[in-house]
Amino acid sequence: MSKSETAATISGPPLGLGHAHTSVLVGLDAHPISVEVCCTRGPSFFQMVGLPEAAVREARVRVASALAGIGVLLDEYAITVNLAPADLRKAGAALDLPLAVAVLEAVRAIPAGSLSGTLLLGELGLNGEVRPVRGVLPQVDAARARGMAEVIVPAQNGREAGHVLEISVRVARTLGEVVDFCSGKATLKSAERAAFLAEDPEESCGDLADVRGQAGAKRGLEIAAAGGHNLLMIGSPGSGKTLLARLLPTITAPLSLNEALDVTKIHSVAGLLESEQGIVRRRPFRAPHHSVSEAGLIGGGDVPRPGEVSLAHRGVLFLDELTEFRRTALEALRLPLEDGVVCIARVRARACFPCRPVVVGAANPCPCGYLGHPKRACRCSTKSIDAYRSRLSGPIIDRLDVHLSVPPVDPRALTSKASAESSRSVRARVAQARERQRLRAEYHQLDCVTNAHLSLQALEQVAPLDSESRRLIECAMTELGLSARAYVKVLRVARTIADLEEEPHVRAPHLAEAIQGRLLDHRQF
Repeated sequence: MSKSETAATISGPPLGLGHAHTSVLVGLDAHPISVEVCCTRGPSFFQMVGLPEAAVREARVRVASALAGIGVLLDEYAITVNLAPADLRKAGAALDLPLAVAVLEAVRAIPAGSLSGTLLLGELGLNGEVRPVRGVLPQVDAARARGMAEVIVPAQNGREAGHVLEISVRVARTLGEVVDFCSGKATLKSAERAAFLAEDPEESCGDLADVRGQAGAKRGLEIAAAGGHNLLMIGSPGSGKTLLARLLPTITAPLSLNEALDVTKIHSVAGLLESEQGIVRRRPFRAPHHSVSEAGLIGGGDVPRPGEVSLAHRGVLFLDELTEFRRTALEALRLPLEDGVVCIARVRARACFPCRPVVVGAANPCPCGYLGHPKRACRCSTKSIDAYRSRLSGPIIDRLDVHLSVPPVDPRALTSKASAESSRSVRARVAQARERQRLRAEYHQLDCVTNAHLSLQALEQVAPLDSESRRLIECAMTELGLSARAYVKVLRVARTIADLEEEPHVRAPHLAEAIQGRLLDHRQF
């Protein structure tokens, strides 16, 4: 036997190695994943290591069928797949496309290293179709931050990925298109990069001019929209609380591009993003039913997913019939409302989601709803009223900046033909107030832009009190028993009122109106 024949006998069957880049999401954080494939000729088997979840393990069936559709059969190969790093759990179907490309490279069906600097995302159908996946935007943005030059995503995710600049984004409809691209036989289309244009919320939500009367409630909505303050409305049934809450987005300043990208990342991870738009163009409005669980409101799951409070980020979270919500669900809102972020810790993963919505709660004054009604008598006993009010804890009410009493609508206001102020004119004032906050934050180098999130130290800079204002707030704290948190919230609301009135300094009238919004304290509700 010659030396060459002996060497061939010792080395055995030729070894093929393939490699592809992808990523997996833990919350909104994209972790880079290296897909390594070792292929040898021998008894057919397909094994995968690296902590793959069920959807990832099942990828071998989808990949084998998709490869068979382009003439690559895996029956004669022994394939081993490693998903590195090995100690990070991998979930979802987005690893199908990179796995198929790595296998193709290992069996020498495409040139080695043809996609060495490219991030691949996509689910495969049995016919080789590249199907959309969730969470594309945060993964493409993370790839850009890591310095990658190119990504290939499903065509239906193209609009979403196209909003990430400084990285080449290509789209694929089938696995065959990717193979032709790797072989140099064809090119893949680039993702469409459409200019961002915020939608007008009046087109779908209505107009504030449709609300008759309720001048005080409208003023409260304007303050909440201008400063990003949380709001509590208490009133009898039919007084317009739900309608007012649904009209809050119509007077809020439109989303900026950076805000829209933040919201889109969350909705993309949750699988709620419309592929035709590719980006959220309107501030979200979420109104979960009062039977929602703690995990549904805050977020959770074995693979952590965002809850309603995060899905409402930069928008409105409306909690109608606030007193009917589960006590545990409401109490879980305490920390997110203070920190602006939800951290979900599980055995398998830990994820954080931002949550900066305007929380609007609506409640009746008593179980029957007619306590204090000018025409209808309340049928509730003192004991039932106390039990009803105790469903809202002091800490939760303390975290709601503005408390409004929404009285029944005057019949004369309903029949009046006098025109009310439109959402467009109110939104103009709100936008001007927000712009003042932005400029002030830049001048003082503040971390928070909206007044609702200013710290006490920042408030001392942007809202110093004169002697009259100081006496007023001290008297209010003594008489009403306001907490230290309520003191800070009063200052924040007063700063917003001054911004709406184009006043550079917070004066006593601004503080008085802000204090008036705290009169529905828990002890008086």
